[in-house]
Amino acid sequence: MFELKQHFPVGLNVNWVSAEKAPAAARLNDWLLDPASLTARLKSQCSEFKVEVVGQHIEACQAHEANDDILLDEQVLVREVLLICDNKPHVFARSLLPLKSLTGEQKALANLGEQPLGQVLFNNPKLRRKVVQVAEIEPSLRVSELASTLNLKVEHNLWGRRSLFYIDDKPLMVAEVFLPGARAYHL
Repeated sequence: MFELKQHFPVGLNVNWVSAEKAPAAARLNDWLLDPASLTARLKSQCSEFKVEVVGQHIEACQAHEANDDILLDEQVLVREVLLICDNKPHVFARSLLPLKSLTGEQKALANLGEQPLGQVLFNNPKLRRKVVQVAEIEPSLRVSELASTLNLKVEHNLWGRRSLFYIDDKPLMVAEVFLPGARAYHL
């Protein structure tokens, strides 16, 4: 649908803060702090849902994404995708899957293609979420440039959330940014 490979990796070098510092707007907070699957929620609100892969490769974990469980310079599989509802991109997602986590049943996470990671994660009864953070993203950052490439007018700061998940005590991180025009911004 979109020619995005030249934008990969978009990255998300932003100031993530505790979820308690989420914006006051109730509608936006409802999306940012929803503990359920974002994929399932989007699917329930559109006729046609799909995932478009922006890119995927292995790299060393960068300082702004490192934490107690995904270490600086650790090899991670980075996956960036768009979640698209009714042919309109709603969410940009960046996932970090440490190679040490891609063993056993979780090996399949390295080869999802256009299958939504969220659907796979939330269908796993062993899934648990440890940390949720939020970020306000200024129009000058690369994710906003990506939105402009998608013909989405960036007229306000964007908001995103980042979660640390575990399956069988294996960590992975998923960051999701609501693009301009996403349902999260509508009252």
